[in-house]
Amino acid sequence: MKRPLFLKTVLCVLLFAAMVFADADKVEHDNGRISIFLQPAISFLNFEERQYFQNAVDTIYRELYSQALTESESLTVAKQDFQKVNFCFPITGGLQFQPIRDNFLSLGLSFIYDHESVVLTDRKNKTHHYEYTIQGMPLFLEYRLAIPKNLMDLSGESLFSVAVRWYWVLPGTEIYSSWGKIDAETPLYGGGFGFSIGYLITSWKGFNVFGDIGYSSIPVKSKKSYADIVPDGPTDKAKWNIGGLQLQIRVGFGLWNYPKAALDSAASDSSKAPKKIATTTTSKDSTAKTPIAKKADSTATAADTTSNKADSTAKVADTTAVATDTTSKVADTTVAPVDTAAKTAVPTTKADTAAKAAPAPAATNAPAPADSLPPPATDKKSEPKKQEEKATETSTKNAGP
Repeated sequence: MKRPLFLKTVLCVLLFAAMVFADADKVEHDNGRISIFLQPAISFLNFEERQYFQNAVDTIYRELYSQALTESESLTVAKQDFQKVNFCFPITGGLQFQPIRDNFLSLGLSFIYDHESVVLTDRKNKTHHYEYTIQGMPLFLEYRLAIPKNLMDLSGESLFSVAVRWYWVLPGTEIYSSWGKIDAETPLYGGGFGFSIGYLITSWKGFNVFGDIGYSSIPVKSKKSYADIVPDGPTDKAKWNIGGLQLQIRVGFGLWNYPKAALDSAASDSSKAPKKIATTTTSKDSTAKTPIAKKADSTATAADTTSNKADSTAKVADTTAVATDTTSKVADTTVAPVDTAAKTAVPTTKADTAAKAAPAPAATNAPAPADSLPPPATDKKSEPKKQEEKATETSTKNAGP
């Protein structure tokens, strides 16, 4: 009997919905070092030899139809056709190892069972059942690589993965039908391959659920021919393929897991380490630079004070030197007019000479201390003029009658 089409559609929709609407925020990394898994799947087998069985059913139908004697008997004769697609639900179990983070090795055994049957009715309304069954027992070795999160990152974890497989065929792989049975050979080196792309749908308390879509090719051959299992079948050695397109869900449980706390702490340390280094360096720099800056400022201030003092001392020295020079100039100017007047004057009495030379005490005031002197500029300009005027007056009086 034909399987309902809606069953296939529902399974495909459920698998697609589980992969699309999975809550990525609650998904964690697969931390299982050693895990067991169970993997139900939907498979479309590459079994092209189904036509041999359909030809046999068509031949039987024609014979039954030819036996009808009346039109009503002819209408009673009916048949069903085999499905044009071999659709089945393989189940797989196995053991998974994770020796290195994001690298998985799995050893699994699958059981494939595809049963196809039809019913024919003869002219007497009697039913005849014809069937064939494809059965497979492939053993596989799988390598799965979780795609690193720096290449594809949705939630901070390695959710996507790719897998490759190598298959061996075990005893129990066979085809049997209403007319006979043939067994598959089991070479030691195997002969099948497969690949798939997976997505970690969810993870909870050691359970990890992957959704995969992939393709496999597992060619099989037998020492017998199809003529042994179907009327008018080829007499050559039988060959068929039990692989095909697969949609599968793998549910794994970790028997021995990586310590999650250690992984989280390591991740947190690696994320916080740069911040601590930067903070330490800043504090050290601020601690080291502050006293140096303060010392430099103090030294600069002291240097400025010293230079100011030196400038003040230099100014005082310059003022003293100017005053000294002014005093000496005044003294020289005072003496010079007296001598000139003495040389040009007419002889007079000593009293007049003493009286006329009265301005001499101004020279006596010349050696006065530098602190008591008036501003240098004022002394320079006023004192020599006064002495010159007095000397001129003296000479004028001496030259009179």
